Amino acid sequence: MASVAPAPVAVANRRRSARLRSVRKVLLGLAGVVGFLITWQLLPTVGLVDPQTLPLATDTIARLAAELRDLEFWRNVGRTMTAWAIGLVIATVLATVLGTVVGLVPFLRRATHTTVEFLRPIPSVALIPLAVLMYGIQLSAALVIIVFASFWQVFVQVLYGVADVDSVARDTARSFGLGRASRIRNLVLPTALPYLMTGLRLAASVALILAVTAEMTIGNPGLGKEIVLSYSVGDLPGVYAIVIVTGLLGLIINLVFRFIERRTLSWHQSVRGEDVL
Repeated sequence: MASVAPAPVAVANRRRSARLRSVRKVLLGLAGVVGFLITWQLLPTVGLVDPQTLPLATDTIARLAAELRDLEFWRNVGRTMTAWAIGLVIATVLATVLGTVVGLVPFLRRATHTTVEFLRPIPSVALIPLAVLMYGIQLSAALVIIVFASFWQVFVQVLYGVADVDSVARDTARSFGLGRASRIRNLVLPTALPYLMTGLRLAASVALILAVTAEMTIGNPGLGKEIVLSYSVGDLPGVYAIVIVTGLLGLIINLVFRFIERRTLSWHQSVRGEDVL
C-alpha cells in the first residue's frame, strides 16, 4: 500500500517547488534580457543594421543612466503617469457603473448593443483632432483619448461578468427574499469581479500606451513629447532610452495589477488553479 506523505511534508514540498519555479522564471527572464542586449549590440556592430537608425546598446544604456540622474526626466515620468492614473480612474469608474447598470437591465443591453459595437472599434487616435479643438494642448485633451480607449476594456468585461451570473443562483437569491442591493453585493459582484480585474489590467496597459501617444501627437509635456523632441534633433540614443523607460513602466504596471488581481481573487478557481500548477 502506497504511503502518503504527511500534510506538513506535502505543504513544504509544494512551497519548495513553487520557489524553484519562481527562481527558474527569473533566471530565464534574465537570460532573455541578456540575449536581447547582446543581439542588439551585435546588429549595428557587424553592419547588419545601420548605426544611424539603431544605436549601440551600450550607448543607449549609457544615455538611459544619464537620464536617470536628470530631475527633468523624472518630472516627465510623473507627468505621463499622472495622465495615466487620472484617465484610468475615470474610465474604470464610468465603465464599472455603466456596465453594471446596462448588464442588469436586459432592455438597456439590447438597446445599447448596436451603439457599443459601433463606438468600440473607433481608434482613439482618431479623436485627437476633436480633443485638441475642445481643450487645446492641455491635460484634458490627453484624458479624452485615454478615457475613451480604457473605458471599453473595462465596460465590455463588466457586461460579460454581469451576464455570467448563474440563473439558478439568481432564482435562489430571489426565493430567499434578497433585495436588489443584497443580490448585487453577494451574487453579481463576486461573479463579475474576475472579469472586472481582467478588464482593469488590460485598461491599465492601454491607458499607458495612449498617454504616451497623446503626448507625442498633442504635445503635452511628458515622455511622449521627449521622444519626439529627441528624434527631431537626431538624438537616437535618447529616443531608444525613453522607449525603454516606457516599456519598463508597462512591465511594472502589468506586474502590479497582476499582483493585485491574484490577491483580490485568491479565492477564485482561476488563481487557485495557477497556484497548483
